[in-house]
Amino acid sequence: MITFLQSLPVSVQTVGLLIASNVFMTFAWYGHLRSHAASPWLVAALVSWGIALFEYLLQVPANRIGHTQFSVAQLKIMQEVITLSVFVPFAVFYMKEPLKLDFLWAGLCMVGAVYFMFRSN
Repeated sequence: MITFLQSLPVSVQTVGLLIASNVFMTFAWYGHLRSHAASPWLVAALVSWGIALFEYLLQVPANRIGHTQFSVAQLKIMQEVITLSVFVPFAVFYMKEPLKLDFLWAGLCMVGAVYFMFRSN
């Protein structure tokens, strides 16, 4: 499995790991608002910390692999775009928040940020 992953282009490895890490981090940061809302904050924090461990186990290699091809600024804006891409479905489907046009506007702002970060490559 590791050999297969290493055979993929750096950009695919990086984005794939960042997507997976963001799923864990989104649940760590916001999942407790629904699933552990009645629990004391310390319990929610400890559960979130446990979930975040898996996020770090994916995010750290993603940035190490990605930094062989991308600048730190490019990695950061990639992370933010992926965060928004993971967060919107999470908010709508898991947290049952209404889908807002503001998500589209935020996404368009991120497209502009991506353009400026990657235009000099």
